[in-house]
Amino acid sequence: MTANDLSRTSLPLEQEVQAAAKGQRALAAYLATQGEIQRIQIYDEKNKAHQVELPTSALRLLVDILAELADGNAVKVVPIHAELTTQEAADMLNVSRPHLVKLLEEGVLPFHKTGKHRRVLFADLMRYREEREQASHAAMEALAQQAQDLRMGYE
Repeated sequence: MTANDLSRTSLPLEQEVQAAAKGQRALAAYLATQGEIQRIQIYDEKNKAHQVELPTSALRLLVDILAELADGNAVKVVPIHAELTTQEAADMLNVSRPHLVKLLEEGVLPFHKTGKHRRVLFADLMRYREEREQASHAAMEALAQQAQDLRMGYE
């Protein structure tokens, strides 16, 4: 993944947002079935139907993509083995690049060097983000429990 890949990402147009919302709802309702392979039909410009078989997992991913587009967000599919620059990784965590570099240098987040440049594996970044979210959730639960124990009126 390169900075050029990110620069080609654009926000969806309003009509795309509306189409994504409609498609996401319809596809999510349809995916209630548990089969491994799903068949969908795609119509060409001559309104001729073409049947396509897709793994259910791919259609579930499509539902997630459509949900993001429906919210007006740009979407980029990143392979799990992708290597990110420090700026790309910082952007994904919504932190500054210097803060991310500090995490790397402290060993909080693994990285390797390509020449003089640090690279972070997407899988490692997502693992770190999940751990950070779980720790944050646990801290909030502890604070809520403490407020209840002290009868602070948050029950």
